[in-house]
Amino acid sequence: MQTPDAWPNSFRQSRFLSAVDFVQADRMRRAVAEQMQQLFTKVDLLMVPSLRDEMLTIANFTGHPSLTLRAGFVEISEPRSDWAPDPERATPRFASPRRVPHGVTLIGRLFEEGTIARVGLALEERLGVAGEPPPGFG
Repeated sequence: MQTPDAWPNSFRQSRFLSAVDFVQADRMRRAVAEQMQQLFTKVDLLMVPSLRDEMLTIANFTGHPSLTLRAGFVEISEPRSDWAPDPERATPRFASPRRVPHGVTLIGRLFEEGTIARVGLALEERLGVAGEPPPGFG
């Protein structure tokens, strides 16, 4: 079951955008790209939470390279609310807490994928979780 704001539904609705709306969206994309260009004059990369809409806006709309990697594990008793198949129903609870991986995303300057790759490798080595598979994947 898909929620009304699930990405397949968003894609289907995009076919009905007018030319004016498309031009306005492209102007917004350009404004975001210009803000990112300004930001990257001050920093080498950004580290942001994974699976966030803001991260997808930056990487998908402006073309900035991104790298998502596991940063550790957390125990959860219920799935995130955006995993729920139907917003009208309560989110189910797990019988016992589950240990699941969580990650971070690195976003870099345009055409500087090497920087985020080097930082990603160093971060992965420092955190020491790359070789540890999630439960059930050993």
